[in-house]
Amino acid sequence: MDMLTPGARVPAGPLPAYRQLVADGQLASDPSQQLAAARLQDLWIKLRGYDPPVAAPQAGGFLSRLLRRKPTEEAGEDRPNGLYLVGEVGRGKSMLMDLFFAEADVPRKRRIHFHRFMQEAHARIFAWKRANPDGDDPIPPLADAIAAEAALLCFDEFQVNDIADAMILGRLFEALFERHVVMVATSNTAPDDLFAGKPGRDAFLPFIALIKRRVDVLVMEGGRDFRRSRLRGLRTWHVPADAGAERALDEAFTVFAAGSAPKPARLQVMGRTLEVPLAAGCAARFDFEALCGRPLGPGDYLALATHFETLVLDGVPRLSPENYDKARRFIILVDALYDHRVKLVASAEAQPDELYERGEGAKAFERTASRLEEMQSQDWMALPHLT
Repeated sequence: MDMLTPGARVPAGPLPAYRQLVADGQLASDPSQQLAAARLQDLWIKLRGYDPPVAAPQAGGFLSRLLRRKPTEEAGEDRPNGLYLVGEVGRGKSMLMDLFFAEADVPRKRRIHFHRFMQEAHARIFAWKRANPDGDDPIPPLADAIAAEAALLCFDEFQVNDIADAMILGRLFEALFERHVVMVATSNTAPDDLFAGKPGRDAFLPFIALIKRRVDVLVMEGGRDFRRSRLRGLRTWHVPADAGAERALDEAFTVFAAGSAPKPARLQVMGRTLEVPLAAGCAARFDFEALCGRPLGPGDYLALATHFETLVLDGVPRLSPENYDKARRFIILVDALYDHRVKLVASAEAQPDELYERGEGAKAFERTASRLEEMQSQDWMALPHLT
């Protein structure tokens, strides 16, 4: 009989984890969330130890030799369907998927925002074509690479708005499913409504059929908007940036983390890595110097704005021509957050319209101050995040 290390945690799955959050008072019990947690628990059980074979390249670039412990056909016999959670904003979809992902006993797994996944896919296709000018199809090697990295893919905010994404999704996901990858996703849009009303949708319909065949769909019925209820009355701009403000930001970050454990994260931005000091769920936390005091650019701020729904920012200083480089980066950051409807919670040395009062650049900062004021409103906090 296997012995447990003293003090070791016995994996229990997402349903017990959800029930514990309710028991601890961190979540209010909700029947729709309970059902979703139960369905995720069923998948968690089926996936324990899931480790399908991966393809390995041989001489000449062919990806045909299978490694690991059992043949492809055998791996496919007990391959479970994934799960697609669909519901309105604030229903707790991402929180539940994060509980599942944290508990999943799968050696190769990845949790990623779907928009970011597609950006990476296009970048990899471009790199493959550049390295293989005579190659005719980048999809199989792309699928091989993705499947080698993750047998379980968890996508947050599954949405298709880009024709470039729509053109490759069907073949890419057919190849991933053939390689025994299991998908879990959250979305505000049911599969039948993906890419609706867009030119070329008829060619996209086989992808919808594929998703419905290989991924079970669970609709989380309307009910209490947990995100909005948590945000109601939440102050988002704290002056001055003192110990009291830091405690307020700690509390806000806990709210936005929604039960997820905070930890450092990394984002890939145009071939390099952007370090995120602290991330939990759909929220990230930086201090001002780490985000605007070093040479970051629009691509970095765009990656943050599309990947995270909330940014908690510590210690915005007064700005002036003397620290204009920091002010310029802050302006670019706020523009990216505003364009993508990111929630911003910050501590600062002054109110937005007093941050940059004098000298060259003060006039240009007026628009930023106006946006910062708007981003404190309850109407703004209720807006959905745009990827």
